[in-house]
Amino acid sequence: MSDVFVAGVGMTRVGRRSEPLRDLMAEAAHTALAEAGVETPDSIVVATMNPEEFVGDGNFASHVASHLGFAEVPAVRVETATSSGAAAVYAAFAQVAAGLARTVLVVGGEKMTHLATPRVSEIIGRSIDPYERRYGATMPSLAGLVTRALLTGHGVGPREMAQVAVKNHANGARNPYAHFRQAVTLEEVLDSRMVADPLRLLHCCPISDGAAAVVLVADRRAVRVAGIGQGADTLALRHRRELTSFRATRAAARAAFAMAGFGPERVDVAEIHDAFAPFELISLEDTGLLPPGKAGRATLDGDTALEGRLPVNPSGGLKARGHPLAATGVAQIVECVWQLTGRAASRQLGACRVALAHSIGGLATNNWVTLLEAA
Repeated sequence: MSDVFVAGVGMTRVGRRSEPLRDLMAEAAHTALAEAGVETPDSIVVATMNPEEFVGDGNFASHVASHLGFAEVPAVRVETATSSGAAAVYAAFAQVAAGLARTVLVVGGEKMTHLATPRVSEIIGRSIDPYERRYGATMPSLAGLVTRALLTGHGVGPREMAQVAVKNHANGARNPYAHFRQAVTLEEVLDSRMVADPLRLLHCCPISDGAAAVVLVADRRAVRVAGIGQGADTLALRHRRELTSFRATRAAARAAFAMAGFGPERVDVAEIHDAFAPFELISLEDTGLLPPGKAGRATLDGDTALEGRLPVNPSGGLKARGHPLAATGVAQIVECVWQLTGRAASRQLGACRVALAHSIGGLATNNWVTLLEAA
């Protein structure tokens, strides 16, 4: 298997955007290609979760390729619900590693804010088990069940959970690409309105528009994809062996670290999927970055803040940078590359050698862990 490197990255500002989705994706893609010095890629991998419903377009890979000016470049669309961006990076990685292509453009994006919130929630909710959905389950309600279990004997209380949002909003305030650029206090999180008990509004990520892109190449560049892994679990929450740990993340992390040939102790910075604040705590332990039962205390103590020993979500995470679904997994890679190459501006950490990106698909049914290393 050949080494795979990141040659260029790009992303749009995330938030409520008026531009069409294809224009947002073109902005991110052309930025990444220009940085990579690539005029025309060998292949394109497009990530969108549900453009048919969100923007009314099908055959979306061909739509995007044509809009980019690459109608004759082979393009394919990848979808694994909310982790579609990470899955697209994996598909591109596989092409380069196998020698099928030398330059692959990955571009992910979603546009949702033009639709009413109940409509967006209904579309996203189709990624959970149909049987559970028939009983009225939604993504927030099932996340609330997981959170209620987590609050019982796992070293996590309301303050630990709220501190995730406080930290990520503080980071997002430093990120010009973020949806939310204002800080919040612990009290504001704890007093925000209830969404799905015990999850409150400020525990939950926003509905966002945006796009992100990376160019993967076979030629040596400043950042190497050291490892990448996928994990899966049952679609139905009722069939899970446990609620407070995600099997799909544990499997993805094992695969990624095995490919990389090193362990979690080498990771300097992490972008973790925090669509709901407690998911960051669960995922820090599932990836092996923190011991079981320790993520809540570490977060409250500041260990995962920008100045802490393991900075987590310097971008602001899904909570503050925003969550344009299929763009998210790619945007995490963009932030990791910026951190590894010293280009994260006012949120730049000290010297970073290894970064981890973690993405959750659906309610943790199709998860990914990607490890990037300064080459």
